[in-house]
Amino acid sequence: MHDDRSIVEHRLRRVLDERVRPALYSASVPLEVGRWDAPGEPVPVAEGLAAPYAPAAAGDAWGPAWGTSWLRLTGRVPEEWAGCAVEAVLDLGFDLNMPGFQSEGLVYRANGEAVKALNPRNAWVRIGDRVAGGEEVELYVEAAANPVLNVQRPTYEGDRLTSGDAPLYRLNRLDLAVFEPAVWELIQDLEVLGGLMEQLPEDDARRHEILRSLERALDTLDTDDVPGTAGRARAELAAALAAPARASAHRLSAVGHAHIDSAWLWPLRETVRKVARTCANMTALMDDHPDFVFAMSQAQQLAWIKEHRPEVFARVKKKIASGQFVPVGGMWVESDTNMVGGEAMARQFLYGKRFFLEEFGIETEEVWLPDSFGYTAAMPQLVKLAGAKWFLTQKISWSQTNTFPHHTFWWEGIDGTRVFTHFPPVDTYNSELSGGELAHAARNYREKGRGTRSLVPFGHGDGGGGATREMLARAERFRDLEGAPRVEIERPAAFFEKAHEEYAEAAPVWVGELYLELHRGTYTSQAKTKQGNRFSESLLREAELWAATAAVRVPGYSYPYDALERLWKTVLLHQFHDILPGSSIAWVHREARETYARVHAELRDIVDTAQRALAGSGAEEIVFNAAPHARRGVPAGGAARAATAHDARVTAEERPGGGWILANGLLRAEIDGSGLLVSAYDLRARRETLAPGRPANLLQLHPDLPNFWDAWDLDAFYRHRVTDLTDAEELRLTADGPDAATVEVRRAFGTSTVTQTLTLRAGAAVLDLTADVDWHEREKILKVAFPLDVKADRSAAETQFGHVHRPTHTNTSWETAKFEICAHRWIQVEEPGWGAALVNDSTYGHDVTRDVRRDGGQTTTVRLSLLRAPRYPDPETDQGRHRLRYALAPGAGTPDAVREGHRINLPERAVRGARPVEPLVGVDNDAVVVEAVKLAEDRGGDLVVRLYEAAGGRAGATLTAGFPVTAAYATDLLERPLADAPPYTVADGGRVTLALRPFQILTLRLSRGGQGASETS
Repeated sequence: MHDDRSIVEHRLRRVLDERVRPALYSASVPLEVGRWDAPGEPVPVAEGLAAPYAPAAAGDAWGPAWGTSWLRLTGRVPEEWAGCAVEAVLDLGFDLNMPGFQSEGLVYRANGEAVKALNPRNAWVRIGDRVAGGEEVELYVEAAANPVLNVQRPTYEGDRLTSGDAPLYRLNRLDLAVFEPAVWELIQDLEVLGGLMEQLPEDDARRHEILRSLERALDTLDTDDVPGTAGRARAELAAALAAPARASAHRLSAVGHAHIDSAWLWPLRETVRKVARTCANMTALMDDHPDFVFAMSQAQQLAWIKEHRPEVFARVKKKIASGQFVPVGGMWVESDTNMVGGEAMARQFLYGKRFFLEEFGIETEEVWLPDSFGYTAAMPQLVKLAGAKWFLTQKISWSQTNTFPHHTFWWEGIDGTRVFTHFPPVDTYNSELSGGELAHAARNYREKGRGTRSLVPFGHGDGGGGATREMLARAERFRDLEGAPRVEIERPAAFFEKAHEEYAEAAPVWVGELYLELHRGTYTSQAKTKQGNRFSESLLREAELWAATAAVRVPGYSYPYDALERLWKTVLLHQFHDILPGSSIAWVHREARETYARVHAELRDIVDTAQRALAGSGAEEIVFNAAPHARRGVPAGGAARAATAHDARVTAEERPGGGWILANGLLRAEIDGSGLLVSAYDLRARRETLAPGRPANLLQLHPDLPNFWDAWDLDAFYRHRVTDLTDAEELRLTADGPDAATVEVRRAFGTSTVTQTLTLRAGAAVLDLTADVDWHEREKILKVAFPLDVKADRSAAETQFGHVHRPTHTNTSWETAKFEICAHRWIQVEEPGWGAALVNDSTYGHDVTRDVRRDGGQTTTVRLSLLRAPRYPDPETDQGRHRLRYALAPGAGTPDAVREGHRINLPERAVRGARPVEPLVGVDNDAVVVEAVKLAEDRGGDLVVRLYEAAGGRAGATLTAGFPVTAAYATDLLERPLADAPPYTVADGGRVTLALRPFQILTLRLSRGGQGASETS
């Protein structure tokens, strides 16, 4: 037979595009349009409905960036349409290829009831299946003129303060139209079979069977009368659509979804509206499709609609009760997991899962994080402690260098906990259930021969929208279709249970972090957002510690439950994976800076109030120590007069050839005439910290223009060019002992300046450093380098509740790809017997490299990434002043790094008072770190203490409570007793003996004896 395959395929595409789709609506009449442009920010629905509307029409320009226009649409169904299906077709000026990334609308009835949303691929509103002639129609549309910002080029449209006033859109079609069901069904048939056909091998008989069925259907269809002949054309396709799938066909669990970024190319206020639009759409779709299941994560988003759109929330609750709307994830937001602190990660689960339990009575069992930029190795233990069983991600498919080897696997964390994990082979969390996507999922699935199923999240996401009726039609046709994987719409838990049952015993194990080989620049972009987060986490620790201490110790003091919960949720929201990573528009980060300032002020007030209540009235200087280690004689978690090291002093001498030598009996630091650190001699170990001839605290400037995603990416070629900033405009000694000595150096480069300080304190084995930068570079990255005389094959970087080791060599492509890594408060390298650490107060991006010198020694260079200057999506990223603090700790092992990391992040606070404060709890082993001390969330007055083993080994410890304890037991992150953990024995009214495995997180709930009503009010 002659091969006419390409002729039929081209014919199909043309007829479908030019004849069949345009015949979906066979008759139409324009609606009468009124328009009102809301001044400034969006207004309440009642105000929009009652606004003074002016005449408007299709073709009118509307919508300056971030503006809102209200449309009133009225009309009458023509008498001759009686008995027809009628829809309003409302095209606000859409680009079909940009659902979620441009203008959107929410349709209301005159009584304010939300009907459904409008977006580029969902621009219809059903008026009725069999309308009555003459029926009156009145609809209102709240139209949002969100600018198109997914353009990968600098733009000032990303903030309403800098965006333009010109209209961005033009009203296209605002009609009543006769909907042709047979034509709609024919479109779905042709798309499914055509898409499937293109995925089958050319020598597969099934491909040619479909080809001939399509040809017969096209021959049957009268292109001059598509509605009248669509039924007959569909009949020619019936046999092809009825052929069942092969017995070995891959099985896909399809889950409706709309991954909505809580902020990204839109501000938080617009996300509130996006969530309302999507939820209105999905609940309406559920009414028409009882088998449709939609999963939604992020408790914050549901809390938003509860607050702002209660009538939509009521519909959501109804569908949750029926099982169609499925809360998943268990976190407050889909947060970043690289930079979020350990306690904050625990609170993501605490507040997220508690919301789902209290609002819906649902215990979410799957952690749903499809789009975060890599996943911490601490996550499996947190998942288990949150009461969850499954983990889902998709973003690892974006890795540039290595293909992840598994799709269903056990993920093992730093403590040994494993969680059953799935990584959908469809490689998208915004699937449209197209033939190409489903075929890719089946081909791509890596567990063939052992497992048979995977999950596919379908629906428009990022900017929202969710599933469509077209997607559901595809799912129905792909349920059991020869040549395709079998598709079944079901709840995520159903997939995980089936996958676990068939594959758990044989599933491979992945140990350690799920490092994304992309988006490494997110560890550094938007430094003030990252600093705001770190400072907030530290202040929340302090506020809870001192408030809990005051609640136990001070009669009449009331623990600020409501304020702390509100502040925690604010901080957790800003840990969303496009806010904390610095990949959102300028508006988002401007608001974040303002929000953090308010959060910090309120937390400092809580801290100050509690500390003054504890210290009492007096003139003595009482020093409060919120760190988990004693310092200057002040116990961890307590307050006292600070001890002075009378036998220690700091000296400062001029250095021959220029510069200064600072010494304190523990450390001698030499700063040369250029202000560079040229020696950091450990006097205890009698060895030099720095590599021979290599200065440290060296600022280095690189060009930073990644290939694709400016704020997200740091491409390896940035290293090909570097400028060492060695010229000093000014060098001076600004403080000269005996308690501390400080050298200050001022440098200028490009259009920027930086003032660095190097401070040595009495009794301290660390050199404290600051960089005050007035940053005005563009597309550059600023790093600070410390070449260390250490033979280290790996680095240790703090992560949540422990640390993770990464090789310093590049033996494999996996190691090479980790050229930029994330660390929290510290990063440390060592050789047997000696190491060094760098600690910081708000920096996350680092790199560690190694070189062998001519003398045979090894130089391990640790660098901190201080600032970047990407121009998209915020063209002014990080421009302005920054103060960054870090410190070099020669001779530091892991325990020293942990201690110094807490020191720099939890400064002492001095209050005038009359009495010291004994800690509420103390632990006698520095390897066991107290992470949080607070009152229980249920407000019953119990004390909750979260600890972890920090050194990576087994640790025994005794916890001593500074108050009578009647019971002690281990809990999960929601402060519920662990079923498999018996209560602890409490000795002497307040002593509990602990035994922790490496990196174990332990949450203890201590019941208090003799507690009064004052501390629980």
